[in-house]
Formats: sequence, C-alpha cells, structure tokens
Amino acid sequence: MYPFLRMFKELARARSMPPLGLFDTHVSHHLCWPWDLDPWVELNNGRTLTIYDLGRLPLGARTGIHGILKAKGWGMTVAGSSIRYRKRVTVFSKLTTYSRCLGWDDRFLYMEQSMWKGRDCTSQVLIRSAIVSKAGIVPPPELAKAAGVSTESPDLPGWVKAWIAADATRPWPPERQA
Repeated sequence: MYPFLRMFKELARARSMPPLGLFDTHVSHHLCWPWDLDPWVELNNGRTLTIYDLGRLPLGARTGIHGILKAKGWGMTVAGSSIRYRKRVTVFSKLTTYSRCLGWDDRFLYMEQSMWKGRDCTSQVLIRSAIVSKAGIVPPPELAKAAGVSTESPDLPGWVKAWIAADATRPWPPERQA
C-alpha cells in the first residue's frame, strides 16, 4: 500500500520550509521501516522508488510547480526512469534524499534524485516526467513560462542526454513474448 501518511507528513513539512527555485535541491529525511523491506531484509526496490516520490512531491510543492499544475488543470506523471542501486539499505537505516530538476527537452522534464545513508550513496535515479492535460502532453516550456523562468532549459548533463538517446532506440511497444 502507498504510504499516504508519510506523503502527507512530507508535504506538511514542505509547507513550513522556504520556497525553492526551479533548479534548487530539496533535502528530505526518511527511515527504512520493517514494512519497506523485501524477503532479503533490505529496502525493497519498489519502495525505494516510493521514497523517491516522497522527495519529489515536496520538491514540486516548494518550487511552486504543484500550484501551477492545479491552476492549469494539469497533472504530472513519471514517463521513464533509470536507477542505480549501490549500497544495501537495512531496517531502521536513516536516509537522506536529494531531489532536483535538471531541465527538459521538447516533451519531458528530467529530475535527478539520490539517496544517502551517512556518507554513502545507496542509489540514484533519473526520472523523466510528463506534464499532462486532457489534450495530452504539455510542452515543458509552457510550465517554465507559467513558473516565470526562461522557457529554454539549462543544458542537460551528458549522461542524461546519453540516456535519452539510448532510450529512444528501445522499441515501443515491446515485442509480445509467447
């Protein structure tokens, strides 16, 4: 089940924090609970992505993006992700996540998040998000304009551009398996 109480707690905390610029970093703190574990007694890979949600949602609130989405009748959805897992996270580990927007292309926003246990990075994720309306995908420059920032994206890091290019070669829809 989605951790709605944790989500509401993080959003309430974000309301009491100072606003952020669109490209600033939101820092959040989490604990790995027993119900976050997989059968190998470490943080479940799906729950890792959920904890990243708990960093992105307050980021959207603090940057004003949520207000813009609500005012325009838009939504935002994850349209792709790439994650690296590097260190185990066990029960009651104290975690710090860093969440920030990197920029956009003609269709998607790109966000980077990392999760840390002390000085060790446990994982990092690149999230591709689409702004959606009843008419379909909203070009990110429209969001930037509504946010009062340049409609031109900062230059995306090379590793993000390489991921975008590699992902574009992936067939869609995938071939159906027998």
